[in-house]
Amino acid sequence: MIAGLLAGSAVNSEIDGDSSLRKRPMRRIMVPLRLMGAQIQARDDKYAPLRIWGRPLKPIQYESPVASAQIKTCVLMAGLEADGTTTFIEPAQSRNHTELMLPEFGVPVVVDPAEPGQRIRIQGGRELSPVNYQVPGDLSSAAFFIGAGVLGRGSILSIKGVGLNPTRSGFLDVLDRLGARVSRTNVRHIASEPVGDITVASSDLTSTGEAGILSGPLISNIIDEIPIIAVIATQASGRLEVRGARELRVKESDRISTVVEGVRAMGGRIEEFDDGFAIEGPQRLVGARIESHGDHRIAMAFAIAALVADGATEIEDAACAAVSFPGFFHILAGLTGGKVTSAD
Repeated sequence: MIAGLLAGSAVNSEIDGDSSLRKRPMRRIMVPLRLMGAQIQARDDKYAPLRIWGRPLKPIQYESPVASAQIKTCVLMAGLEADGTTTFIEPAQSRNHTELMLPEFGVPVVVDPAEPGQRIRIQGGRELSPVNYQVPGDLSSAAFFIGAGVLGRGSILSIKGVGLNPTRSGFLDVLDRLGARVSRTNVRHIASEPVGDITVASSDLTSTGEAGILSGPLISNIIDEIPIIAVIATQASGRLEVRGARELRVKESDRISTVVEGVRAMGGRIEEFDDGFAIEGPQRLVGARIESHGDHRIAMAFAIAALVADGATEIEDAACAAVSFPGFFHILAGLTGGKVTSAD
């Protein structure tokens, strides 16, 4: 996202990241930025660190090969500095926080439905106005505690002020399919974002028929929650199958591989596909040594799996959870009465 802003700025810059971010392919943003006239170098022309020489950009119409809010935001941010209209076309609707946020700062965004996705247009050269903006709680981070509440015996948990944007709340829809006891209350809007309180209780989960097949446009909506969904699926009766999620292979780790590796390490059964996996439950999990591969969502997902496993679980490089959720293990330890030793 920042690369898009820097590409059209008046400064030269270098962007680097931790070991997991250095593994993520960056050509997906370099291609459209170069089409706009950006000057970028990368390690092996693919990976961070990125060196960016800021310069004036030209508007483009770009059709993304994947539904990715990160690619979309990068192009739209670069479009702010381009002289003319930049259009981004996505094959399915990805998370739309950027399209909702920019108008709050005085930049109109036009969203036109397209089959099967949509096209987003932004006019460059506009002045952004300062605002007071409250960011809702992150449902992707809350998902791990929601999963703990669903799986824990006798649990009941309330989380206040969580973002309920329809392009991000697919995780809750999946739990509804499985029969989880989840309620949304006090729903209101903060700026353009819907927000509410979530209460979750321990539940008997069932995955059957079409309800147990997660695919199509839903995948871009739940892409960050799939690791915790896999953990939940191990405790649900029936088969849960994830397909069309090849995008998981280019996250902080290859999340299809790392999910499969983690479930199998805990004695679980999981079938791996090129674009997903399938889990038949319920299964008995046993404590194990889990490699996080420096991926925050893998570390947090298997911390929740450890709560329902027999015996102790050790997560390697668990402190990587702080990438998105500083204090995660401290909070989890408090909720579980000391069953967790804090990693941060």
